[in-house]
Amino acid sequence: MTGNALRCAAAALVLAVPALSQDKVLHEKDSAFNHIIVTEDSDGVRSLLFEEYGALQSVGKPDDPDYLGLPYLRTAFVGLAFIEKPARVLVVGLGGGSIPRFLHKRYPAMHIDCVELDPDVVAVARQYFGFAEDKTMKAHVADGRKFIEKATQPYDIIFLDAFGADNIPYSLATREFLLAVRKALAPKGIVVGNIWSRYSNRLHDSMVRTYQDVFEELYYFTVRASGNRILVAMPRAAHLTREDVVAKATVISARDKFPYDAGDAASYGYSRLTGKELDGKILLDAEPPPPDKNEE
Repeated sequence: MTGNALRCAAAALVLAVPALSQDKVLHEKDSAFNHIIVTEDSDGVRSLLFEEYGALQSVGKPDDPDYLGLPYLRTAFVGLAFIEKPARVLVVGLGGGSIPRFLHKRYPAMHIDCVELDPDVVAVARQYFGFAEDKTMKAHVADGRKFIEKATQPYDIIFLDAFGADNIPYSLATREFLLAVRKALAPKGIVVGNIWSRYSNRLHDSMVRTYQDVFEELYYFTVRASGNRILVAMPRAAHLTREDVVAKATVISARDKFPYDAGDAASYGYSRLTGKELDGKILLDAEPPPPDKNEE
């Protein structure tokens, strides 16, 4: 990575790095997978990190499921405009539980499975972020890929939101994995993937190309004031225009009393990717990328 690219990466992630010195540390622990830190600011907003001064994994208030502290979440819920009445949802990567908590408040009958590799992250979500299971929302401590590969009941939406301290696990980015995701979808289901932009994710173009290889339709959303990018993938042709998506997202957010206009998030970031214009290489299990070597 060149010096200029490094500066762009830093700029893209600056909004996701908290000022720990100004926040109270509520919890800090080395788990089997992460160095987990939970902080709280003077307004009661809590943050989850996997390393000191690392990228934020979750930002929320335990008593307010509507509080979406990370901008990408507002765009991720635009995915609801691509499917009618989803009944079964899978969230891979729990973090503080922002996605399932927001959905559960509005759609209490929706069956929501959350898969998280680290049991200590699940414990933190329960203790510090207000995540609470019931008959329709469950947390599963498991490898997200293996859980999907063993799924026997299809999902209407699969949210892929699993990050380590500084990247998406490679096993959750390959063609073989996405084929398993596609198989786990209902016939009219969709996938919503959260990835970082090319300035902070050296595999960005390859991830997008891999999604394009597996799914017939791919929509790409830039997130306002964030280095995140949201992908909405469909295993069928749809040809939804910006106007289509904005109109549906606006109706859904008004009807279901979202605390923001999802149509605005859709309009700001919408792109429908129809060609194979990116230079990225399709990611395969058998061909992991070489180690990242930053070039000054």
